[in-house]
Amino acid sequence: MSTTIDVIATTISGSISDWNKVERIGPLFAEHGFDDLHLHVVKSHAEARVRTRELVADGQRLLISAGGSGTFNAVLEGCCDAKVPLGDIRLGFLRKGSADLLGKVLGMPDEIEAAVAVFAQSIGSGHVIPCDVLSALDISEKAAPRHFVGYGGAEIFGRIPHFTENRFMKWYKGVLSQIFGDLGPFTLGMTLALLEKILKGPFGRRNWRILVDGLEVATGRFQALIVVNGYLGPEMPYSDDDLGSGRFHLFALRDLGTRHLIGQVRHARDGSIMQDPAKWGMEHFPIKGILTLETMDNRAFPLNVDGSTLFCRGTATIERVDGISLFTRLPDQADA
Repeated sequence: MSTTIDVIATTISGSISDWNKVERIGPLFAEHGFDDLHLHVVKSHAEARVRTRELVADGQRLLISAGGSGTFNAVLEGCCDAKVPLGDIRLGFLRKGSADLLGKVLGMPDEIEAAVAVFAQSIGSGHVIPCDVLSALDISEKAAPRHFVGYGGAEIFGRIPHFTENRFMKWYKGVLSQIFGDLGPFTLGMTLALLEKILKGPFGRRNWRILVDGLEVATGRFQALIVVNGYLGPEMPYSDDDLGSGRFHLFALRDLGTRHLIGQVRHARDGSIMQDPAKWGMEHFPIKGILTLETMDNRAFPLNVDGSTLFCRGTATIERVDGISLFTRLPDQADA
């Protein structure tokens, strides 16, 4: 089989058992007849981004990210950095990380043998789905925009990466994932962000202005601003759109006071908030154009960009800018 596959794998992501997956990727693909595979092992998301850019600039068009959502996003950013049409690229998500919601939605198993079997059939048949690529920009800075798929947000959601993406925290993330599963680190990060918000009380509150295509749709204080690309599984079931629907969504959780905060976050976390969103202060804004998040007093804030942080100086915009093809499990495919 002549298909050339480039796998970009981070060394430490996911649970402790996930760390051993990297060395098995090549032999398992070879068992399925894919001998032309190049494994690129990197130590950081930044290195993954640079290596991906180099590969795509050299003409590679079939890539697999082996890591969590942070690794996948770095690989996606590398594809964007190469300045080639994203529609020419086919990208896969081999789950080896924490909170890899996108990988689950694509039907990728956690077990490495089953995952490679899924990829073998999907690559062999060319089975992909379209996925919108979003761009986040701090409009007060001259820095390049950040690209992502999946989810993002501000307020509590904006602070989660601070507690989960520090390089020295990779080791505790591995332990948490081993004991509590994929969402162990995410849950801890959200809990710490929640406690931080409670402790700061009124001193940490921001007044927001939300605009869709330049029109003001909401103002006030919010406990969480959650951006999703589409349906991200039962762990984040806010939108039922396909990932390539051409629109994305903002779910804004109103500040109803500290005594309601824990209940709001708990119901948002398990998705039950969508059964009665008005009761818990959840407001929904679908976006086909540009979403603008602006603090009234121009206060800086962290924006979660699919598990990493973009620091904004008062105003951020998010919009759909492109699309990419993602490998997914065949509808009738069973685990190996």
